[in-house]
Amino acid sequence: MSPLKSGELAQKAKVNTETLRYYEREGLIPEPVRSESGYRLYADEDVKRVRFIKRAQELGFSLKEIKELLALKVDASQSASQVKHLAEQKLQDIEAKIQSLQAIRSTLNKLTETCSGKGSVDHCPILNCLDE
Repeated sequence: MSPLKSGELAQKAKVNTETLRYYEREGLIPEPVRSESGYRLYADEDVKRVRFIKRAQELGFSLKEIKELLALKVDASQSASQVKHLAEQKLQDIEAKIQSLQAIRSTLNKLTETCSGKGSVDHCPILNCLDE
């Protein structure tokens, strides 16, 4: 297959070209070869790599964690247990965030129930709570 220019890779991977450049700067995708006229030229496997990165981001992995996953992916000597460990850690992070968000929701529900939305802001229970 012929090399892909930035726009073609971006279209196939469903990202924009700035995202590709960002991934390059962050070391997530290798710096591409350049054509004689200076165009970045990518291989077909770069489409799969960018899609991998995007799916990992959608699952909440940070770019640092994605670098770790990519490193594990390309090293056949690595154990799947390491990948599982990273995924389990991410799951624990997500569970902690969910608990935090549920506590925030509960507090905001209580505050909005106590506020009539009428009168002076001097007696607003929401603002008073934030002042504490």
